Amino acid sequence: MADQTNYFKHQFSGLGSSGAYQVSGYPYITGSISLANSGEDHIRFPGVTKSVTVINRPSGSGDAPDIRVHFASITDSGVVNGRHFITLTSNKDSMTMNVKCTDLFISRDDATAGNAAYTVFAEITGIQKEQMFPLTGSGITEQ
Repeated sequence: MADQTNYFKHQFSGLGSSGAYQVSGYPYITGSISLANSGEDHIRFPGVTKSVTVINRPSGSGDAPDIRVHFASITDSGVVNGRHFITLTSNKDSMTMNVKCTDLFISRDDATAGNAAYTVFAEITGIQKEQMFPLTGSGITEQ
């Protein structure tokens, strides 16, 4: 008799599973009100994202300081020197990226006093974060 146990194994979605990106992801929201000048925050998502939205917010009265959004830490000199970031420059300036990732970095490098604030909203797929490859190379870390 054939082994029937293989028919009952649970199958997981993978990075190439188009269905994982066609259905709505589950929501994930985080943010900060205390990103200091020359500071960097590292957002670690609980799974692979389908899309990510970042919103620049005022942390007090007045305009919101500029924030930079990138996929590798600024400790890697290629990120800043290669200009591998997008800058959100004003209050409620936002961007949405349809991108698969497990990590996102938000940083500041301006002369504005006070802290920056931001909100991150992500749609998380059912793909386990261990399946995601590291984001490096051209357009991410190379100068």
